[in-house]
Amino acid sequence: MLMLKRIIGCLLLFSLVACGSIEPWVKPYERQNMADPIMSMSRDPVSSSYMHHVYQAREGARGAEGGGGGGCGCN
Repeated sequence: MLMLKRIIGCLLLFSLVACGSIEPWVKPYERQNMADPIMSMSRDPVSSSYMHHVYQAREGARGAEGGGGGGCGCN
């Protein structure tokens, strides 16, 4: 029983030490791998930006594709 308590205590201690990492897991030079173009929402970003422009012109306001704003015109 005492051995089981020691094992559980060691596991808890190791899990707390593992959560206390100060360095970020992803280094700044590794972030280019996270921004892979295959992870983008649209297949053709040029066409997507053109369609956003068309939606903005049709609505008569910037941010017509779902951008944030309070409605007071102070975006």
